[in-house]
Amino acid sequence: MKTIFLKFSIKGSKSKIIMVSKLKNTTKLIVIPSSIEHIPEVEQFIDEVYNEYNFSKEIYGNVLISLLELVNNAIVHGNKKNPEKQVTISALVEKDILVCRVRDEGNGFDFNNLPNPVAKENIDKPFGRGIFFVKHLSDKCEFLNNGTTVEVHFNIK
Repeated sequence: MKTIFLKFSIKGSKSKIIMVSKLKNTTKLIVIPSSIEHIPEVEQFIDEVYNEYNFSKEIYGNVLISLLELVNNAIVHGNKKNPEKQVTISALVEKDILVCRVRDEGNGFDFNNLPNPVAKENIDKPFGRGIFFVKHLSDKCEFLNNGTTVEVHFNIK
């Protein structure tokens, strides 16, 4: 199987968009420095994925909210806003499933013991709801590599 790598730079940015093509399946990747000022580039990346795979606006909304939350977590919690570290976001469609991954360069976290954000003692806290939303907006949410990588699946048909 022939693999083709295409690399694009975003004008005026340290971010890179990379496409990896293996005949039928194309993995789109964007690599950004750990700074929230690069979030608009992630939004642009999500828009490109949406335009290429043409899924519903409802699924687009779920993907957008989920990936932005995961990228924000990767920047703030995983990489501790260290601009020397990077966040990698990828997207690939396999059998009508959009598979997205967000990877940071942090130490990971204990994803098995996240507090329940809708529990009485947590309901008024202004934080701690992101992963809860991601799990409910995606069809599957899996933590890999000690939590430094989160993979989410969306059924796009």
